[in-house]
Amino acid sequence: MYRRFTEQEMAGKTAASKLKVIVFLGSTREGRVGLRVAKFITGQLEAKNYEVELFDPVVLKFPLLEKALHFYQDRKTAPKLLLDCEEKIKAADAFVVVSAEYNHSIPPALSNMLDHFPGSIFAYKPSAIVTYSPGPYGGMRAAMQLRAFLSELGALSVSNIFGIPEVHKALDENGKPLNDFMVKGATTLLTQLDWMAWAMKNHRDAHGVPK
Repeated sequence: MYRRFTEQEMAGKTAASKLKVIVFLGSTREGRVGLRVAKFITGQLEAKNYEVELFDPVVLKFPLLEKALHFYQDRKTAPKLLLDCEEKIKAADAFVVVSAEYNHSIPPALSNMLDHFPGSIFAYKPSAIVTYSPGPYGGMRAAMQLRAFLSELGALSVSNIFGIPEVHKALDENGKPLNDFMVKGATTLLTQLDWMAWAMKNHRDAHGVPK
């Protein structure tokens, strides 16, 4: 039987340490609405006392993948962008992937960004999938492919998927929710992520990870 923590215990836990989460935004297309989703999710995470880092390929400008970071024999010759991002991924406790659906699949900017890094630095940490679309299905076809993709990285996704249909009607340009579904859906997803992130962090801290 699991014991439910009291409010005082939860306050002590969050005061003692913050979980670090990276939000990966996958879209670079002109007129994208993904930034609205990323702003909303980032706000929801920060409200729950997470330390959040946004990886936006439009801002970070990841090059087209020709040489992954782990293929450099001399790390000193690797781009500083990749080295800095690697350290942030290593330090993270969980990941949230915000993805559009391009041709019913994962946007190339998203897979390009993640494939610069070895799967080992994502492993034994949970992930959450947030997809969106202008139509009624909320990017679910991309979400199904992301399940397999994240699993291969070792960042197993929580069971819930937060799909946002008609995203242009769900969030304004600043990421403010325009209906009740947004906060409810995010809360369900992040409750699962929080449980898994703390459980896996505690186990990593106590026992390390397999070599």
